[in-house]
Amino acid sequence: MTTVLITGAGTGFGNEVALRLAAQGLDVIAGVEITAQVQTVKQQAKQRGVELRVEKLDVTDEGDRQKAWEWDIDVLLNNAGISEGGSMVDIPADNLRRQLEVNLIGPVLLTQGIAKKMVAKKKGKIVFMSSVAGLTVDPFSGAYSASKHAVEAVAEALSKELREFGIEVATVNPGPFLTGFNDRMFETWKNWKDDASKRLFNYADIAFPHEQYDPEPVFKTTVGVITGEIKTYRNVEPKEIIPQQREQLDAAWQRKVDDQLGTRFELVQKAYDIEPETPVAPSAKQ
Repeated sequence: MTTVLITGAGTGFGNEVALRLAAQGLDVIAGVEITAQVQTVKQQAKQRGVELRVEKLDVTDEGDRQKAWEWDIDVLLNNAGISEGGSMVDIPADNLRRQLEVNLIGPVLLTQGIAKKMVAKKKGKIVFMSSVAGLTVDPFSGAYSASKHAVEAVAEALSKELREFGIEVATVNPGPFLTGFNDRMFETWKNWKDDASKRLFNYADIAFPHEQYDPEPVFKTTVGVITGEIKTYRNVEPKEIIPQQREQLDAAWQRKVDDQLGTRFELVQKAYDIEPETPVAPSAKQ
């Protein structure tokens, strides 16, 4: 039986993917950040009629990582993550460090021990829940994007370094999905320990600047990548935004540093205009 370890399985994408994989009969270890989430996930599994193992696994905790290194893991889904919203000129130092500790450093250190056990078996799969924010960058998501760009670099390096040992590496790159994750990113300023009078932006006036999709495609794609039904290295969802992502990447090669200086960037304005938790219009999904 394939054993899958999923970090950040207490909520969001990781939670639903863990339950769906358990329903397919895989041996799932659902790693949750805090002890209080253990019972919650166990109850969810009971309600869905599935069996899985729930473990407290904070990827930033050395003791938790060492505990996880003792498990026999066939597939690791590095899903745990947080999002820190705000301008790069305003975000406090502690928040920047926490962003990288949770999204980058903790997952890399966890992966090190698990990957070496996979190498000994000459078999395994490491999947990173990245983001389109690992490919392109929007205003007010620079810190989060920085962490996901770093995840992309880690995944790309590992895919080349571990190939000779039979280890598969893949990424899942969700776009704007309506799970609450994106909207909460634009509320982290409420807990900043800084002098609000010195902020460049008033964050009470702005929101996540994209309409958001139903998350079902991410669940299906992530399950497919883990089970091997999907073989592609990079997996962007929803697929209809792939051309837009490529256009943004290409545009950086042509953009001049003085283009439209003195004018507000379109997505900055949209952040002021849009309402939080705005779904994609039905016609836009077709």
